[in-house]
Amino acid sequence: MNRDRLRHELTNLGIHLILISGALFMIFPFAWMVLGSLQSFAETTRGEFLPSTPMWSNYGDVIRTMNGSKPCVFDPSNPWLILERDRGCIIVRYFANTLVIGFGTVLGVLTTGVLAGYAFARLHFPGRELLFKLLLATMMIPGELTLIPNYVFMVWFPTPESWFATTFGLPGAEPHNWIDTYYAMIIPWIATVFSIFLFRQFFKGIPNELFDAALLDGATHSRFLVSVVLPLSKPVLITSALLTFLGSWNALMWPLLVTNSPEMRPIQVGLRSLITEAGTQTQLLLAGATITIIPIIILYLFLQRWFVSGIANVGIRG
Repeated sequence: MNRDRLRHELTNLGIHLILISGALFMIFPFAWMVLGSLQSFAETTRGEFLPSTPMWSNYGDVIRTMNGSKPCVFDPSNPWLILERDRGCIIVRYFANTLVIGFGTVLGVLTTGVLAGYAFARLHFPGRELLFKLLLATMMIPGELTLIPNYVFMVWFPTPESWFATTFGLPGAEPHNWIDTYYAMIIPWIATVFSIFLFRQFFKGIPNELFDAALLDGATHSRFLVSVVLPLSKPVLITSALLTFLGSWNALMWPLLVTNSPEMRPIQVGLRSLITEAGTQTQLLLAGATITIIPIIILYLFLQRWFVSGIANVGIRG
């Protein structure tokens, strides 16, 4: 083996060792969580890594504990009862809330991101670059700084239905703000600078010849966007949707701030019911956390190909 071949092999070996070490470092917390969910309370408090005897019953216990020590009841004659706190299963309601909030936020982010990204990429108007730089600069503001102003807005704004009822004097009309509603958990997050940036970068890479050809056929910007740009944008659409849905799924601070009743809380806030004044059943908390990541893993496995393609081909384009 000559010297160049040896150097190449050693370089590859070093790169693979670094990548494997990084992968193990990233996987370790998840492995610890799953293994901890199968341990007894004593084993988790002693910090043991492997369970002496896997306790699969922890998963049933966490669902029963979150449901107020009652078993979940499913009535086939009325399936919607399972969403009720008293007669159904509260963890199902938590998951349903999380899905409603997640899909609503994704729909809003895709709508605003596509329109704003297209405007910054393809339309020419005075101050476009300056406005885009100012928009990017807002990414430097920590999200925690906006919690209180956003909360004040949630208290000030009436819900559309209560505003309509009070404005037209409908019987029983009472003003109601956005606290403890889906509006408060969806509307403030339907526009993100990162998604606008992502779409703008992708749209800038679409050849101008396509627009010129569409223009000759009499297409307007809206027709070009719908008929040409969006069909070509599947990777970036899926990437933005997946990142937004993941952020919504993992959100804790904001839903905790704007919800008062368990019926409106998403799953991440629902896990807090396992933390009581008497202490935390650590093994149940780990079992609950494991349950919450299962849908995200399944979703990622289905969309992995487009997600990697979107990150690789869009995010690094200047």
